[in-house]
Amino acid sequence: MESVPGINPAVPPTGPGCVECTEAGGWWFHLRRCAECGHVGCCDSSPAQHATAHERLTGHPVIRSYEPGEDWFYSYTDETVFEGPELAPPQAHPVSQPAPGPAGRVPANWMERLH
Repeated sequence: MESVPGINPAVPPTGPGCVECTEAGGWWFHLRRCAECGHVGCCDSSPAQHATAHERLTGHPVIRSYEPGEDWFYSYTDETVFEGPELAPPQAHPVSQPAPGPAGRVPANWMERLH
């Protein structure tokens, strides 16, 4: 597969959870990984929407799902979902980590707090 602008297959993810939510003691619904720099952020259904905030801050145009069993990419530029190259491991957060997550920080009324 030829290279795609905004995707760097060699860069590993920043960790098992949303960088900003982890720092702030928050929680997320699903996770997304920046395909250019590896930043892991929470999805747009999550209260803080850090993956999209990262794209707005950096201009990095492509994310990949960071959920187990999902391998789709999304282009903010084209607003399209597509297949892309395999990225540096791990491909997803640990299977033992629940969604929403992380364990112990998700409020009982989490469904009411989704976007």
